[in-house]
Amino acid sequence: MSHDPALLQRLAASTGTPFWLYDAAVIRQRIAAIKTITSGEGVQARFAMKACPATKVLQEMAAAGIWIDAVSGNEILRARHAGHAAGQEPPVICYTSDVFRDNALEVVLQHDILPNIGSPGMIRDLAAAGYQGKISLRVNPGFGHGHVNSCDTGGPSSKHGIWYTDVPAAQAAATAAGMQVVMLHAHIGSGPQFDELLSNLNRLVNEFADLAPSLPHLEAVSLGGGIPHNYRDPSATLPLEKLGALFTAARETLSQAAGRPLRLEIEPGRYYVAPAGTLVTRVTDVKQTQTNEKGAGATFAMVDAGFVDLVRPAMYGSWHGIEIVGRPADAPTEPIVVAGPLCESGDVFTRDDAELIQPRDLPRPVPGDLLTLRDTGAYGYAMSSNYNSVGRAPQIWLEPDGTLLQISRRETLQDILKAETNELLVDV
Repeated sequence: MSHDPALLQRLAASTGTPFWLYDAAVIRQRIAAIKTITSGEGVQARFAMKACPATKVLQEMAAAGIWIDAVSGNEILRARHAGHAAGQEPPVICYTSDVFRDNALEVVLQHDILPNIGSPGMIRDLAAAGYQGKISLRVNPGFGHGHVNSCDTGGPSSKHGIWYTDVPAAQAAATAAGMQVVMLHAHIGSGPQFDELLSNLNRLVNEFADLAPSLPHLEAVSLGGGIPHNYRDPSATLPLEKLGALFTAARETLSQAAGRPLRLEIEPGRYYVAPAGTLVTRVTDVKQTQTNEKGAGATFAMVDAGFVDLVRPAMYGSWHGIEIVGRPADAPTEPIVVAGPLCESGDVFTRDDAELIQPRDLPRPVPGDLLTLRDTGAYGYAMSSNYNSVGRAPQIWLEPDGTLLQISRRETLQDILKAETNELLVDV
């Protein structure tokens, strides 16, 4: 979303650039929308915290009664740090993965977290650790559609979940190991169109209804996340009431199939936070290349943010709105390529879905201008890195009354080096 140019200038002067700015009011509006469509009996919303795991965001979710979907041991610990309860009665935190990595298995056991397993071998891992208790099965239902082709979360090319025809074998293995399958889970993605999401969700409900009678301990079904956000038109509204009606009907269908009341869950991620985040960067130069036999020349606006901050455009050509701060809406425009400081040719924000450079029609900036990349709250800071030994940019939280909180500082070289050691390995 757009912010007061004077505010952005003050923050840039005091904090430096680039920086992240989160609008608390937008996050709360999105939480309220999810609470409305999950207000039916036995329907529970989670937050896929990988989208934006800042403690402040997690605390907002806890205050609103939004449960957590965590995908690593450290995400579980971050959720606990923010106030989310451990234990499985109820399972406020659920751990979803296809692999137990690092401390994940240990943390799941220590904090009594419901494991939502996406590979049959994880049953073996749990059994080897002495676990006998409740589990959830993440199912690959054989279909699904991510917001871009490279993000498909269901179907033959997806790594996620247990193929739906293998569920009986996974259940048998779990039973033999003293475990009870208490939840079925799938994430089919948002798809390019809202109607496709509705169609796929109904198809998923029917698939789960076929599986439910064979699972005597089933307590819940999760339809995953996937509520889309329109990056090209952030003001566009979705008919969320259709989802609310679908969830109510789905719970009834699934409960009837199981022969007992079931809890229905959803776990959006990007929907809560995408429009709340803005990446603010400064233009350092404007330069041009000339047309020759290799192709057309271009005008490059060089900025101090790069894909160490926002990797989505470089990774899969995602689109984010771009504004030159303070320029009027009717200012004349020209094709501009926005590129960052990294020693990497892919460090360009203006790309198409084939990851090719696609200039954006913008007012021509001058060095010193601030530039904003909109709708970066989801998978922005969360996917940032230290490539080129660059420190992560600070995160700032804006309350509706104008109060500003810095919720993470700019990283220093000491932060980057703190994990390095020079220890002699012995007994190896």
